Amino acid sequence: MITIKSRREFQKMAKAGAVVAVALEALRDAVRPGIPLKKLDSLAEDVIRKQGCTPSFLHYQGTYPASICASPNDVIVHGIPTDYRLGEGDLLSLDVGAIYEGFHGDAAITVAVGAVPAAVTNLIRVTEEALWAGIWTVREGARLGDVGAAVHAVGDRHGYGVVRDYVGHGIGRQMHEEPQVPNYGVPGKGVRLRTGMAICLEPMFNMGTHEARVDPDGWTVRTADGSLSAHFEHTVAITPEGVRVFTLTAEERARADLVSVATNG
Repeated sequence: MITIKSRREFQKMAKAGAVVAVALEALRDAVRPGIPLKKLDSLAEDVIRKQGCTPSFLHYQGTYPASICASPNDVIVHGIPTDYRLGEGDLLSLDVGAIYEGFHGDAAITVAVGAVPAAVTNLIRVTEEALWAGIWTVREGARLGDVGAAVHAVGDRHGYGVVRDYVGHGIGRQMHEEPQVPNYGVPGKGVRLRTGMAICLEPMFNMGTHEARVDPDGWTVRTADGSLSAHFEHTVAITPEGVRVFTLTAEERARADLVSVATNG
């Protein structure tokens, strides 16, 4: 069932989203060659708790063992932070969720570790571009097919595999709610967006095919062909005052081209 949020509930989601953004900024600053993924996990949990929230991911479905997802190189999503130390030239996707007074925020970024080839930089840039292409379609009365088509068009134009097995989602009292938000679709088709809805858009683009496989741990999702993957995500709400992105970082808030969506849609 799709839930419709009140202004008060959106205020709580905005707080959770702001804390997610702060945690992602701290992680971005901490990423460097030699740092273990588990240290990044501890850092994020500390930031989340000090900001008055709790981690969304910790013990998710009773089994997820960490506060963040840390997905290096060919890991698409749901990478469990381990003792693996990042190396020069790695690619790392970081996914963070936080709960404030029962409401969730959720976002993800992909960062390069040190110097990387131009092709990797392009994968990061294009995946983030696709996220914003989707966000710009979100409005009262739009269809989820409009959102998915906008995301897919960016990935397809650059020849990337657009992951289909894993999608975005509604969000609110639960981290994952209805509706599902695919990174593909037909314009004018699908669920109609309405005021009070909140969704997470999260394009996942692979350098190779769109196909994925799951590790024996039941969580870690990798590209089937071993190619690199990038992942970006934002929590987006259709409020009575317009579209808002609750998980914007300070850097994004400073960008003139994003200010309207950050504040009023």
